[in-house]
Amino acid sequence: MAVPGSLRRQPANRGLVSHCTHHHVVVFLLTFFSYSLLHASRKTFSNVKVSISSQWTPSCLNNTLELRPYELWNSSHLFPNAEEATLFLGTLDTIFLFSYAVGLFVSGIVGDRLNLRWVLSFGMCSSALVVFFFGTLTEWLHFYNKWFYCCLWVVNGLLQSTGWPCVVAVMGNWFGKAGRGFVFGLWSACASVGNILGAFLASCVLKYGYEYAFLVTASVQFAGGVIVFFGLLTSPKEVGLPELGADDEGGVEEDANRPLMGDDDADEDDSNYSIQAADTDSQPKAIGFFQACCLPGVVLYSLAYACLKLVNYSFFFWLPFYLSNNFQWKEAEADQLSIWYDVGGIIGGTIQGLISDVLQKRAPVLAISLLFAVGSLFGYSRSPNSKPVNAVIMAITGFFIGGPSNMISSAISADLGRQDLVRGSSEALATVTGIVDGTGSIGAAVGQYLVSLIQENLGWMWVFYFFILMTSSTILFISPLIVREVRLLLHERRLRVLAE
Repeated sequence: MAVPGSLRRQPANRGLVSHCTHHHVVVFLLTFFSYSLLHASRKTFSNVKVSISSQWTPSCLNNTLELRPYELWNSSHLFPNAEEATLFLGTLDTIFLFSYAVGLFVSGIVGDRLNLRWVLSFGMCSSALVVFFFGTLTEWLHFYNKWFYCCLWVVNGLLQSTGWPCVVAVMGNWFGKAGRGFVFGLWSACASVGNILGAFLASCVLKYGYEYAFLVTASVQFAGGVIVFFGLLTSPKEVGLPELGADDEGGVEEDANRPLMGDDDADEDDSNYSIQAADTDSQPKAIGFFQACCLPGVVLYSLAYACLKLVNYSFFFWLPFYLSNNFQWKEAEADQLSIWYDVGGIIGGTIQGLISDVLQKRAPVLAISLLFAVGSLFGYSRSPNSKPVNAVIMAITGFFIGGPSNMISSAISADLGRQDLVRGSSEALATVTGIVDGTGSIGAAVGQYLVSLIQENLGWMWVFYFFILMTSSTILFISPLIVREVRLLLHERRLRVLAE
């Protein structure tokens, strides 16, 4: 009995090693650290919320030993109490994420039509300048204005949205399906590394004033944008290497992608769905926004990611504030402790990506992790006032929430953008990534405002109940994909048994 093509695939790691060059390593590192720097600047804002809230309310300034002129005290008196300042900080998070979401839909389309290196470098450098104006220049000039802060954060969201679609598209151009779960799982730790870097930088200079935390991260990000402009290669053809799918072995890319996006019930020969011949000299036409939305799996994963990113970004934006507010720990200590959530996300994304490579299915791995995430959220909501215990449960929670979030936003987005229906065109990758991450950011934007409202009126425990509801909704949205892929796994297992 002939063994189906889906059962005759080469091990993922073998294909990965055979194609890896020093150019792949450079691209991996440059895209990794470019997005890490973007996330570090975002993390700075969440890490200094307590200091900003104190600066914007009169209670801290009234109690300080430093004598300040009345005009200076009054100019920074934006809110009568810390509660209203906290609510405005949540509003800023929502504003940023909404503009970030809108920008993602646009940036994905722009990235597929312009040079990815130019778009990414422009976004990094421009965003660094906005962050400097927001957190450093306004404090140096003692200029405090709510509308000015809102406008700057809208612009920052639009500029930062250029990052993720571009780096995923570049990675998708260089790394094929072989080992993609592991490679992208490891690479998607860039966001968590950025969070750790941002928390570290902020905690180191926070004693000098929160404005220096913004200054340091903005400076490093601007320098990173310059390096990206001069050093990043967006595709293998820039150095004379064959593009993915341009050679005979490129068929592994599409073949390995079929269990995720296509129907494997029929026993087909590999040559029946090899990459179609195309003129490598001609530039493939970029697909439209609505065409990308109609690709199989895009809508379901986008809706699922909206729920999951809400939870993940709530930890990102509010975890240091929660630790300081709920346990009365020092802000610098809370910043350092929050790193463990990102450590768990790094390990989770890598391990779960590797498992999905072995199974050659993504959805079942996501489902199992998210089920454990529900339990870990319930456990973390009841964490005692102990830093070691809190750090352990926090890392476990990051493993089961951050891991699936990294998979959807990176490996699965790359799978969706390089499936059979867009065969021969890499110009769908940034658009699809922008749709998935943009929809996720809309969910995250709504969530940040809801978190501040729920916390203010019901308390932190109900915030965690809200997280559990959103995590369960993530599983619900991808349930059709889970059922289909589990059936495919069982079908392939039966065929292996018959073939022995």
